[in-house]
Amino acid sequence: MLHTGGAYDAHIMDQYYGKQIANYLRLSGFRRFEPRAVLFDMDGVIYDSMPNHAYSWHEAMAHFGVDMSPEEAYEHEGMRGVETIKKIVKARNGVDISDEVAGRMYREKSRLFAMRPQAGIMPGVIGLQRKVKAAGLKIVVVTGSGQGSLLNKLYDDFKGLVERELVVCSFDVSIGKPHPMPYLRGMEKAGVEPWQAIVIENAPLGVRAAKAANIFTIAVNTGPLPHQMLIDEGADIVFSKMTELERQIDHLIP
Repeated sequence: MLHTGGAYDAHIMDQYYGKQIANYLRLSGFRRFEPRAVLFDMDGVIYDSMPNHAYSWHEAMAHFGVDMSPEEAYEHEGMRGVETIKKIVKARNGVDISDEVAGRMYREKSRLFAMRPQAGIMPGVIGLQRKVKAAGLKIVVVTGSGQGSLLNKLYDDFKGLVERELVVCSFDVSIGKPHPMPYLRGMEKAGVEPWQAIVIENAPLGVRAAKAANIFTIAVNTGPLPHQMLIDEGADIVFSKMTELERQIDHLIP
């Protein structure tokens, strides 16, 4: 990853990010890039919650006789829970299950998740959001989660930064990631166009959704998947840690 260490390095960083932005504009067909909002995924970006999700997915699916490894939770991260379950069951057992059955399985997953130790805030994300807020940009949270316990924790932990009316969860959309609908809904709530937004994601399917919405997308690889999976989905920039992005964000927002 890239690091800064003085005026010369800062100039190099400006050139690098300028090149990535120019490439985004070329591929998207937009004439300008003027960020007015930053759209954050939640699990694995705002909270270090993916280990808890991975454990809960594995145990809940096993309870219903379905083999789902903890690593698969990262690959399917971002999808709505019911959609994830129906996809996994179809792949493993070759059958289509109803929303009612999938919902029962998802409630078990949610029960197990609620019993796990509370996930900590991802290091660097509060500082990052403070910089975004200070620059006059809106903060939007776009998550595939519909778990009330986690959403309520979000509002408590990020008072003054995250506003309820600028959160998109599974109840706000009829189709989850990797469909662009969640990010389209996030832009609608923020009142911005794609060239006025930045997405921060950690999951391949989330990156795919953001790129399908034509948004400049930063991937922060906080899980066990290789960087290349995020690059292959179209991430404009990839970081290894949120603290790296916190240090670099001034090159991307006014």
